[in-house]
Amino acid sequence: MLRFILAILLFSSSILFGQTTVSDSFIFDGEDRSYRIYIPALYDADVPVPLIFNLHGYGSTNVEQEAYGDFRPIADTANFIIVHPQGLVDDAGSTHWNNFATSSVDDIGFINALLDTLIANYSINTNRVYSTGMSNGGFMSYELACQLSHRITAVASVTGSMTYLMETNCSAGHPTPILQIHGTADAVVPYDGNIAFIAIEDLVENWVEFNHCSDEPTVLEFPDIDPDDGCTATHFIYEDGWLGSSVEFIRINDGGHTWPGAPIDITTTNHDFNASVEIWRFFQQFELNILTSSVEEIEEKNEIYAYPNPSKNGNFNINLGDHTGLNLTLYDAKGKLIKTFYTQKDEFEISVNSKGLFFLHIQGENINYTRSLIVE
Repeated sequence: MLRFILAILLFSSSILFGQTTVSDSFIFDGEDRSYRIYIPALYDADVPVPLIFNLHGYGSTNVEQEAYGDFRPIADTANFIIVHPQGLVDDAGSTHWNNFATSSVDDIGFINALLDTLIANYSINTNRVYSTGMSNGGFMSYELACQLSHRITAVASVTGSMTYLMETNCSAGHPTPILQIHGTADAVVPYDGNIAFIAIEDLVENWVEFNHCSDEPTVLEFPDIDPDDGCTATHFIYEDGWLGSSVEFIRINDGGHTWPGAPIDITTTNHDFNASVEIWRFFQQFELNILTSSVEEIEEKNEIYAYPNPSKNGNFNINLGDHTGLNLTLYDAKGKLIKTFYTQKDEFEISVNSKGLFFLHIQGENINYTRSLIVE
């Protein structure tokens, strides 16, 4: 029944929207990998536009996600491209993104190759590439934030989370803006977590710490404009993260495993706001080149750089250029303070005793700068 309703919605939308939807595929890892692209009428090949990956849930399809978690009316006015990739079938016979070790599919590699393909054929603003998704698609968006962070600016998850293994292996290379939308009565991905999935409040706290956001959120209540939907929505906003990053969490009180504002109700679906609208409102604030800098940009702008980076032995040479009299603070990826020191030198060596991602925060007169350090 759900798929029948979604098919009707898709047919109707093809009449309503005069824009272009392209279905295509390419061979990756010996498999035919398919995807759908929605191109708004405003698109001009001479003007780079943002790109959103919109990933379907476990057992679903890209066609269903296109209709269920619909961004097309927003893209028509905001002028961005939406791509809906299709997951392959796992060992249990369900379409999936490989977050749960249920197959050997290299979905990270596929998304990376798909992004290359889109950039080659369309005018994409590579500083504004985002990923969102429903359930398994939300998990996959977090996977992209961790494993493809040099290309992904920000992510939003609706009813998804991270596994403990994903958290352990996460190697995000820059502060990563995160929007999490989740119902407290979600029976598929439990709000309080389980043996494999991180509890939602812990997940949000982890990203708040990673981005060094304020741990005291602004709390807002969405107006209960549909009192008959059986749930309400509370909005938590954690601001002032490094390099302008932030974390937002929309908690659906008594909400189920659904996309708020969706055209159909699967379980308890919130209709006080539209998840797609909120996700775009969140994404459009952030650009990758602000959240991360190359060594060349650092040398040109601040004359501060670290080398080698990544480091294989944990030793980094820090060149401060013309800056002296600086306070330096080293944090790990979870925000734990490692060391703090003051230096008058223009170059020195710093050692890190474990592998992973670290952040060196540098403060002084006319400078307030953060540099990521990676130990392989």
